[in-house]
Amino acid sequence: MPKINVYLPDELAEAVKQAGVPVSAICQRALEQAVRRVTAIREMALVPQDLDEPTGALAHLTPRTRVVVVKLAQEAARADGATSVGTEHLLAGMLSEGANLALHVLRAMDIDPEQVGRDLSRHRQAQRPEGATATDGDAPLALSTEAANALDFTVTEATSLGHNYVGCEHLLLGLVAEPDGIAGQVLRGLGAEPRLTRRAVVAALAGYVHLRAEAQAPAAQGGASAQGAAGAAVQARLAAAIRQELQPFVQRLERLEERLGQDS
Repeated sequence: MPKINVYLPDELAEAVKQAGVPVSAICQRALEQAVRRVTAIREMALVPQDLDEPTGALAHLTPRTRVVVVKLAQEAARADGATSVGTEHLLAGMLSEGANLALHVLRAMDIDPEQVGRDLSRHRQAQRPEGATATDGDAPLALSTEAANALDFTVTEATSLGHNYVGCEHLLLGLVAEPDGIAGQVLRGLGAEPRLTRRAVVAALAGYVHLRAEAQAPAAQGGASAQGAAGAAVQARLAAAIRQELQPFVQRLERLEERLGQDS
């Protein structure tokens, strides 16, 4: 039977030894589940269906991500007269959805989603075939090679973070990591490098649940205005928490840029 090495942080490794956890059995089960999840999403067909009661691979996607991938990205592709859904359409769908965690992450990285949209529009217009017009119809469009690769990266990112769901924040990581698609070019051009973006996503996920729970108590006691104020407070504090987490990394980049500038 083949052997796969699993590396653990020192503290976790010591805790596993002390607890006598059956590492081999647990790892096998976790890997089986991960393989099924990855395979299912990679074989996903973007067919019209009830987004509130998804079946098959789409069940692994969060509601917002399902809307982005199945509905909004296809609408963007048809608006371009495209014959397939590209990474640019996945990104356009994410921007159009408007309320997902990926957009909060971009703002915390000082990347304005509206600027992303403007840059993306220019690329889409440049790539649009001459004479192409918007198309209608309900038949699902296939994924382009770049979009399929981006979804592969998306699933891999979700799995590597130990998540049993795929959210827009994972899709953002997948788009940034995919080297050839328009979406990655636009995002990286605005500063969303893979390592920095991954760190921002991890920071966002670490703080989001806690901040959301803090906001729910006062919001439940008030009306719509109280809920809106609580939501705004959560977004502001979440952005501040992500920026604080990213600050050491940004400072290192700035020192490196200064050193390169001096050398040149």
